[in-house]
Amino acid sequence: MRELTVRDMLYETPGKETRKKTAVATVVSLLVIMVFLCYIVKLFSESGQLDSRYWFFFTKLTTWKFLFEGILGTLEASLLAGTSALAIGFVFMCMRICVYKPLNYIGIALVEFTRGVPTLLFIYFFFLDVPKMGINLPTVWRISLPVAISASGMVSEVLRSGVNAVPKGQREAALSIGMREINVFLKIIFPQAVRYIIPALVSDLVIVVKDTTFSYILSFPDLMQNAKVLISNYDALLSVYLVAGVIYILINYFLNRISVSLAKRSGMTPVVGR
Repeated sequence: MRELTVRDMLYETPGKETRKKTAVATVVSLLVIMVFLCYIVKLFSESGQLDSRYWFFFTKLTTWKFLFEGILGTLEASLLAGTSALAIGFVFMCMRICVYKPLNYIGIALVEFTRGVPTLLFIYFFFLDVPKMGINLPTVWRISLPVAISASGMVSEVLRSGVNAVPKGQREAALSIGMREINVFLKIIFPQAVRYIIPALVSDLVIVVKDTTFSYILSFPDLMQNAKVLISNYDALLSVYLVAGVIYILINYFLNRISVSLAKRSGMTPVVGR
């Protein structure tokens, strides 16, 4: 008996002819990609980018230690930005679902503002203008807060969609037995909403990790900043950015796997016995 997943429910099982066409298209696509990659490697080889002098320093333990320190910086900034985005997004979500209209309108304006302004502008504001106000934040917060504010609008909408997905009857039933509105929300509605939106929240965290690459503006020692230092020291643009790119891909891949695991544990993968 095989588990019936969301994909099975959304799409019909392909027939024999469709599977054959899919296999042919896959093989052709892979061949085209391989030819393209070979061509790229040939161009790099001809331009000398594959010379050992651009790669030898990766055999040194100190290089990987330096990159690992950058990974820790990226994780620190991402964790602070992610938790801050959740907190700010929760406040925005509460304003968006509030029955008090003026507060609701303010929430809508804040969400649209944070979603519409580029992350880089928030970072420059915290980097250039906030210190002029006499507020001296640690460097990690100068990158984490603007990234969090930029992501908070999306987080707010994700949280709101989860709240709206909870059946209305549960709220009405809780109110009918004398529970206060705030207790209904915190103890019944919101915990269920979180279960619905775990994958989407992790996807937002992936965006947060990507946005922390702007740390180089503040010279915060994250992975991207440390990669730029290696480039300056060894004049190895391609090799360093390639390795850094692979590391970012691995980080985001593990985040996505965590998302899938959490979704399954929370029971968000529909299962139907066949």
